[in-house]
Amino acid sequence: MRDKSRSLAEQVRAGDRRALAKAITLVESTRKDHREQAASLLEALMPYSGDSIRVGISGAPGTGKSTFIEVFGNHVIEQGHSVAVLAVDPSSAVTGGSILGDKTRMETLAFAEQAFVRPSPAGKTLGGVTRRTRESMLICEAAGFDVVLVETVGVGQSETAVADMTDMFLLLLSPSGGDELQGIKRGIMELADLVLVNKADGHQAAAAAQTQSDYRSAIHFMKSRFDHWQPPVMTCSALKNKGVEAVWTKVTEFSLALSEKGQLAKLRAQQSKAWMWSETAESLIADLKANPEIKKLVPKLETAVLEGTLPATIAAQRLVESYKKID
Repeated sequence: MRDKSRSLAEQVRAGDRRALAKAITLVESTRKDHREQAASLLEALMPYSGDSIRVGISGAPGTGKSTFIEVFGNHVIEQGHSVAVLAVDPSSAVTGGSILGDKTRMETLAFAEQAFVRPSPAGKTLGGVTRRTRESMLICEAAGFDVVLVETVGVGQSETAVADMTDMFLLLLSPSGGDELQGIKRGIMELADLVLVNKADGHQAAAAAQTQSDYRSAIHFMKSRFDHWQPPVMTCSALKNKGVEAVWTKVTEFSLALSEKGQLAKLRAQQSKAWMWSETAESLIADLKANPEIKKLVPKLETAVLEGTLPATIAAQRLVESYKKID
């Protein structure tokens, strides 16, 4: 198994796109043998990861995230970089399936030689990112991509997970004409390192300028994540390819400032620690659910919770206590 993982790692590092896609599919798999192989693969690739600018991009449906990422990605490539896009598609709560349409919405970028676009289903993971997005990001870096863009599902309080795995969090907005700051929650705003009002063209140009002014006023009263960085509020038109160059300039300025202040290494170390505990929690829950003894208890406890005869907290405590007693 280690030989297979080592061979796949070498192919990924050599720039083999099929191997890269295969590696990400492997880390996304929940099969036990695949998880073991994925662990060996990540161990082999870890020393070659980390040398990229990681940007998380979030925004409500309709803000033009996919259009912006395509135009932005192509501009970054023109500057001599290689871009990996990890686009997380929403999964159906009923079937668990996803459309995986981001690749079709980024036709130019998807076929660019210096780009790699990978749509993945979000599944049941909160935070707008798939559980394996972090691992996919490391694999892309080991493959030589020096800019990684993570597009998240929609926008909401749970979307903040993207800030725990990227260097910069970019919040994309639509022109709102001053309407109640679009209902964006404070928690999202406080995490934003750059606020970008898209669709600043045609009859929406004036509304975009007003939205920019409103958010500049609002963000002034919020504490930035970093002492040396005041999040700028900018406008652009991805459709008209206007203002995209200025966005890349701000991204590079942010990355340089983070590195010079020694905060990039500190940030990523903290993210790795959070990742460790996140994986620990996920693994423990998976192990608990798979345990035969626990499976016997679940139907009775679930029925009691559904009927309202047992509080969910007590049911959870009983499951955990029973699990702790198992040898």
